[in-house]
Amino acid sequence: MEYHNPVLLQASVDGLNIKPDGIYVDVTFGGGGHSKEILKRLGPNGKLFAFDQDEDALANALPDERFVLINENFRFIKRFLRFYGVKSVDGILADLGVSSHQFDVAERGFSTRFDAELDMRMSQKNDLNAYRVVNEYDETNLRRVFLDYGELKNAPAIARVILEARETEPIKNTEQLKMVLGRFLPAHKSHKILAQMYQAIRIEVNQEMDVLKEFLEQSLEILNPGGRLSVISYHSLEDRLVKRFMKNGMFEGEPERDFFGNFSVPFKTIGKLIVPDNTEIKENNRARSAKLRIAEKI
Repeated sequence: MEYHNPVLLQASVDGLNIKPDGIYVDVTFGGGGHSKEILKRLGPNGKLFAFDQDEDALANALPDERFVLINENFRFIKRFLRFYGVKSVDGILADLGVSSHQFDVAERGFSTRFDAELDMRMSQKNDLNAYRVVNEYDETNLRRVFLDYGELKNAPAIARVILEARETEPIKNTEQLKMVLGRFLPAHKSHKILAQMYQAIRIEVNQEMDVLKEFLEQSLEILNPGGRLSVISYHSLEDRLVKRFMKNGMFEGEPERDFFGNFSVPFKTIGKLIVPDNTEIKENNRARSAKLRIAEKI
Protein backbone atom coordinates (compact mmCIF):
# COMPACT_ATOMS: atom_id res chain seq x y z
CA MET A 1 0.00 0.00 0.00
CA GLU A 2 1.30 3.46 -0.92
CA TYR A 3 1.52 5.76 2.09
CA HIS A 4 3.19 9.17 2.23
CA ASN A 5 5.95 10.15 4.62
CA PRO A 6 4.82 10.34 8.26
CA VAL A 7 4.25 13.86 9.52
CA LEU A 8 6.60 15.38 12.15
CA LEU A 9 8.32 12.01 12.42
CA GLN A 10 11.39 12.87 14.47
CA ALA A 11 9.70 15.45 16.73
CA SER A 12 6.73 13.24 17.59
CA VAL A 13 8.92 10.21 18.41
CA ASP A 14 11.48 12.37 20.24
CA GLY A 15 8.56 13.56 22.35
CA LEU A 16 8.03 10.04 23.69
CA ASN A 17 11.44 10.12 25.36
CA ILE A 18 11.77 6.40 24.63
CA LYS A 19 13.28 3.99 27.13
CA PRO A 20 14.88 1.00 25.38
CA ASP A 21 12.96 -1.54 27.49
CA GLY A 22 9.67 0.40 27.58
CA ILE A 23 6.21 -0.42 26.26
CA TYR A 24 4.80 1.98 23.65
CA VAL A 25 1.67 2.36 21.55
CA ASP A 26 1.20 3.88 18.09
CA VAL A 27 -2.57 4.22 17.85
CA THR A 28 -2.61 5.35 14.18
CA PHE A 29 -0.33 2.87 12.42
CA GLY A 30 -1.16 3.66 8.76
CA GLY A 31 1.94 3.10 6.68
CA GLY A 32 4.00 2.30 9.75
CA GLY A 33 6.39 5.24 9.54
CA HIS A 34 6.12 6.31 13.17
CA SER A 35 6.18 2.70 14.36
CA LYS A 36 9.40 1.97 12.45
CA GLU A 37 11.08 4.95 14.11
CA ILE A 38 9.90 3.84 17.57
CA LEU A 39 11.23 0.32 16.97
CA LYS A 40 14.63 1.75 15.96
CA ARG A 41 14.91 3.27 19.43
CA LEU A 42 13.70 0.24 21.39
CA GLY A 43 16.04 -2.42 22.72
CA PRO A 44 15.46 -6.18 22.46
CA ASN A 45 13.16 -6.15 25.51
CA GLY A 46 11.05 -3.20 24.37
CA LYS A 47 7.53 -3.65 23.03
CA LEU A 48 5.38 -1.71 20.57
CA PHE A 49 1.64 -2.16 20.07
CA ALA A 50 -0.03 -0.43 17.13
CA PHE A 51 -3.69 0.15 16.29
CA ASP A 52 -5.38 0.76 12.95
CA GLN A 53 -9.03 0.12 12.16
CA ASP A 54 -8.42 0.29 8.40
CA GLU A 55 -7.86 -3.18 6.95
CA ASP A 56 -5.64 -1.69 4.22
CA ALA A 57 -3.06 -0.90 6.91
CA LEU A 58 -2.64 -4.59 7.75
CA ALA A 59 -0.56 -5.00 4.60
CA ASN A 60 2.10 -2.82 6.25
CA ALA A 61 2.54 -4.97 9.39
CA LEU A 62 6.17 -5.00 10.50
CA PRO A 63 8.07 -8.32 10.79
CA ASP A 64 9.47 -7.69 14.25
CA GLU A 65 8.97 -9.85 17.36
CA ARG A 66 8.66 -6.69 19.48
CA PHE A 67 5.69 -5.48 17.41
CA VAL A 68 1.95 -6.27 17.54
CA LEU A 69 -0.60 -4.70 15.14
CA ILE A 70 -4.20 -4.62 16.35
CA ASN A 71 -6.91 -4.12 13.70
CA GLU A 72 -9.24 -2.05 15.88
CA ASN A 73 -10.29 1.53 16.59
CA PHE A 74 -8.02 3.16 19.15
CA ARG A 75 -11.06 4.12 21.22
CA PHE A 76 -10.65 0.54 22.53
CA ILE A 77 -6.98 0.95 23.47
CA LYS A 78 -7.40 -0.09 27.10
CA ARG A 79 -9.51 -3.17 26.31
CA PHE A 80 -7.16 -4.60 23.69
CA LEU A 81 -3.98 -3.89 25.59
CA ARG A 82 -5.53 -5.78 28.51
CA PHE A 83 -6.16 -8.67 26.10
CA TYR A 84 -2.39 -8.80 25.60
CA GLY A 85 -1.76 -8.59 29.33
CA VAL A 86 -0.68 -4.94 29.29
CA LYS A 87 -2.13 -2.64 31.97
CA SER A 88 0.26 0.29 31.67
CA VAL A 89 2.60 1.77 29.06
CA ASP A 90 5.45 4.27 28.84
CA GLY A 91 4.30 6.29 25.87
CA ILE A 92 1.51 6.74 23.33
CA LEU A 93 1.70 8.39 19.91
CA ALA A 94 -1.33 9.48 17.86
CA ASP A 95 -1.29 10.98 14.36
CA LEU A 96 -4.94 11.96 14.02
CA GLY A 97 -7.09 12.51 10.97
CA VAL A 98 -7.24 10.69 7.65
CA SER A 99 -4.15 8.97 6.31
CA SER A 100 -2.70 10.10 2.99
CA HIS A 101 -3.50 6.62 1.64
CA GLN A 102 -7.19 7.02 2.45
CA PHE A 103 -7.26 10.40 0.70
CA ASP A 104 -5.51 8.98 -2.36
CA VAL A 105 -7.80 5.96 -2.87
CA ALA A 106 -10.66 7.49 -4.85
CA GLU A 107 -13.33 4.92 -3.95
CA ARG A 108 -13.02 5.67 -0.23
CA GLY A 109 -14.75 9.02 -0.86
CA PHE A 110 -12.52 11.10 1.45
CA SER A 111 -11.03 13.43 -1.14
CA THR A 112 -12.61 16.40 -2.89
CA ARG A 113 -10.43 15.56 -5.93
CA PHE A 114 -12.30 12.44 -7.05
CA ASP A 115 -15.83 11.40 -7.88
CA ALA A 116 -16.77 8.44 -5.69
CA GLU A 117 -19.66 6.91 -3.80
CA LEU A 118 -20.40 8.63 -0.50
CA ASP A 119 -18.48 6.48 1.97
CA MET A 120 -15.78 8.16 4.15
CA ARG A 121 -15.51 5.23 6.58
CA MET A 122 -12.08 4.72 8.11
CA SER A 123 -13.18 1.16 8.87
CA GLN A 124 -15.23 -0.72 6.30
CA LYS A 125 -16.85 -2.61 9.19
CA ASN A 126 -18.81 0.47 10.30
CA ASP A 127 -22.50 0.66 9.39
CA LEU A 128 -22.69 4.45 9.21
CA ASN A 129 -21.28 6.01 6.04
CA ALA A 130 -21.47 9.37 4.29
CA TYR A 131 -24.40 8.24 2.13
CA ARG A 132 -26.53 7.61 5.22
CA VAL A 133 -25.57 10.93 6.82
CA VAL A 134 -26.43 12.89 3.67
CA ASN A 135 -29.59 10.99 2.74
CA GLU A 136 -31.07 9.87 6.07
CA TYR A 137 -30.25 12.53 8.67
CA ASP A 138 -33.04 14.96 9.47
CA GLU A 139 -32.58 18.71 9.15
CA THR A 140 -31.66 19.22 12.81
CA ASN A 141 -28.88 16.64 12.71
CA LEU A 142 -27.53 17.81 9.36
CA ARG A 143 -27.38 21.34 10.72
CA ARG A 144 -25.53 20.07 13.79
CA VAL A 145 -22.97 18.19 11.69
CA PHE A 146 -22.08 21.14 9.46
CA LEU A 147 -22.08 23.66 12.30
CA ASP A 148 -20.24 21.65 14.95
CA TYR A 149 -17.77 19.76 12.77
CA GLY A 150 -17.39 22.00 9.72
CA GLU A 151 -17.72 25.26 11.67
CA LEU A 152 -19.88 26.55 8.81
CA LYS A 153 -22.07 29.50 9.80
CA ASN A 154 -24.54 28.81 6.99
CA ALA A 155 -25.13 25.24 8.23
CA PRO A 156 -28.95 25.73 8.42
CA ALA A 157 -29.10 26.71 4.74
CA ILE A 158 -26.80 23.82 3.76
CA ALA A 159 -29.04 21.35 5.59
CA ARG A 160 -32.18 22.68 3.88
CA VAL A 161 -30.64 22.47 0.41
CA ILE A 162 -29.59 18.84 0.99
CA LEU A 163 -33.12 17.96 2.17
CA GLU A 164 -34.67 19.61 -0.90
CA ALA A 165 -32.30 17.86 -3.30
CA ARG A 166 -32.80 14.37 -1.91
CA GLU A 167 -36.59 14.66 -2.26
CA THR A 168 -36.02 14.32 -6.01
CA GLU A 169 -33.41 11.55 -5.89
CA PRO A 170 -30.81 10.22 -3.45
CA ILE A 171 -27.43 11.94 -3.40
CA LYS A 172 -25.24 8.95 -4.22
CA ASN A 173 -21.75 10.28 -4.96
CA THR A 174 -19.38 13.12 -4.25
CA GLU A 175 -19.98 14.78 -7.63
CA GLN A 176 -23.72 14.97 -6.95
CA LEU A 177 -23.00 16.38 -3.50
CA LYS A 178 -20.76 19.09 -5.00
CA MET A 179 -23.53 20.05 -7.44
CA VAL A 180 -26.14 20.23 -4.69
CA LEU A 181 -23.87 22.44 -2.58
CA GLY A 182 -22.62 24.50 -5.51
CA ARG A 183 -24.36 27.72 -4.42
CA PHE A 184 -22.26 27.72 -1.22
CA LEU A 185 -18.96 27.36 -3.10
CA PRO A 186 -17.75 30.74 -4.40
CA ALA A 187 -14.95 30.29 -6.90
CA HIS A 188 -12.29 32.10 -4.91
CA LYS A 189 -12.58 29.79 -1.91
CA SER A 190 -14.57 26.78 -3.11
CA HIS A 191 -11.86 24.26 -2.21
CA LYS A 192 -11.58 25.49 1.39
CA ILE A 193 -15.34 25.45 2.00
CA LEU A 194 -15.80 22.07 0.31
CA ALA A 195 -13.02 20.67 2.49
CA GLN A 196 -14.88 21.93 5.59
CA MET A 197 -18.08 20.24 4.37
CA TYR A 198 -16.28 16.95 3.75
CA GLN A 199 -14.56 17.22 7.12
CA ALA A 200 -17.91 17.67 8.86
CA ILE A 201 -19.43 14.57 7.26
CA ARG A 202 -16.27 12.50 7.81
CA ILE A 203 -16.07 13.39 11.50
CA GLU A 204 -19.71 12.39 11.97
CA VAL A 205 -19.30 9.11 10.06
CA ASN A 206 -16.28 8.08 12.12
CA GLN A 207 -17.37 9.66 15.43
CA GLU A 208 -13.95 11.26 15.54
CA MET A 209 -14.56 13.68 18.40
CA ASP A 210 -16.07 10.99 20.64
CA VAL A 211 -13.25 8.60 19.74
CA LEU A 212 -10.63 11.23 20.56
CA LYS A 213 -12.17 12.00 23.94
CA GLU A 214 -12.39 8.31 24.87
CA PHE A 215 -8.81 7.75 23.75
CA LEU A 216 -7.42 10.69 25.74
CA GLU A 217 -9.23 9.62 28.91
CA GLN A 218 -7.94 6.06 28.59
CA SER A 219 -4.43 7.28 27.81
CA LEU A 220 -4.36 9.03 31.16
CA GLU A 221 -5.42 5.78 32.86
CA ILE A 222 -2.81 3.54 31.23
CA LEU A 223 0.25 5.81 31.09
CA ASN A 224 2.85 5.18 33.77
CA PRO A 225 3.98 8.20 35.80
CA GLY A 226 6.56 9.91 33.62
CA GLY A 227 4.96 8.36 30.52
CA ARG A 228 4.55 10.59 27.49
CA LEU A 229 1.60 11.38 25.22
CA SER A 230 2.55 12.70 21.75
CA VAL A 231 -0.40 13.83 19.59
CA ILE A 232 -0.50 15.31 16.07
CA SER A 233 -3.78 16.99 15.13
CA TYR A 234 -4.92 18.59 11.86
CA HIS A 235 -7.83 20.87 12.61
CA SER A 236 -8.88 23.21 15.38
CA LEU A 237 -11.57 20.90 16.80
CA GLU A 238 -9.03 18.16 17.51
CA ASP A 239 -6.32 20.53 18.67
CA ARG A 240 -8.59 22.32 21.15
CA LEU A 241 -9.55 19.00 22.77
CA VAL A 242 -5.94 17.82 22.95
CA LYS A 243 -4.63 21.14 24.27
CA ARG A 244 -7.30 21.39 26.97
CA PHE A 245 -6.91 17.78 28.10
CA MET A 246 -3.14 18.05 28.31
CA LYS A 247 -3.47 21.29 30.26
CA ASN A 248 -5.89 20.12 32.96
CA GLY A 249 -7.00 16.53 32.28
CA MET A 250 -10.56 17.41 31.33
CA PHE A 251 -12.57 18.76 28.41
CA GLU A 252 -14.87 21.14 30.27
CA GLY A 253 -14.78 23.11 33.50
CA GLU A 254 -11.75 23.60 35.72
CA PRO A 255 -9.68 21.06 37.67
CA GLU A 256 -9.92 20.86 41.44
CA ARG A 257 -7.46 22.71 43.64
CA ASP A 258 -5.27 20.92 46.15
CA PHE A 259 -4.86 21.77 49.86
CA PHE A 260 -2.58 24.69 48.99
CA GLY A 261 -4.93 26.15 46.41
CA ASN A 262 -2.98 24.92 43.40
CA PHE A 263 -4.75 23.26 40.51
CA SER A 264 -4.36 19.47 40.64
CA VAL A 265 -3.59 18.40 37.07
CA PRO A 266 -2.47 14.99 35.76
CA PHE A 267 -0.06 16.18 33.03
CA LYS A 268 2.73 18.62 32.53
CA THR A 269 3.15 19.89 28.99
CA ILE A 270 6.55 19.30 27.39
CA GLY A 271 7.85 22.18 25.31
CA LYS A 272 5.71 24.39 23.11
CA LEU A 273 3.41 23.64 20.20
CA ILE A 274 5.42 22.14 17.32
CA VAL A 275 4.52 22.68 13.66
CA PRO A 276 6.29 21.47 10.50
CA ASP A 277 8.90 23.68 8.86
CA ASN A 278 8.62 24.87 5.26
CA THR A 279 10.81 22.06 3.99
CA GLU A 280 8.52 19.35 5.38
CA ILE A 281 5.40 21.13 4.11
CA LYS A 282 6.94 21.34 0.64
CA GLU A 283 7.76 17.61 0.68
CA ASN A 284 4.46 16.53 2.23
CA ASN A 285 1.44 18.77 1.69
CA ARG A 286 -0.53 16.90 4.36
CA ALA A 287 1.80 18.41 6.97
CA ARG A 288 0.68 21.99 6.32
CA SER A 289 -2.00 21.99 9.04
CA ALA A 290 -0.31 19.61 11.52
CA LYS A 291 0.17 20.57 15.17
CA LEU A 292 2.13 18.45 17.63
CA ARG A 293 1.58 18.63 21.39
CA ILE A 294 3.46 16.55 23.97
CA ALA A 295 2.61 15.95 27.62
CA GLU A 296 4.04 13.86 30.46
CA LYS A 297 1.94 12.17 33.11
CA ILE A 298 2.77 13.49 36.57
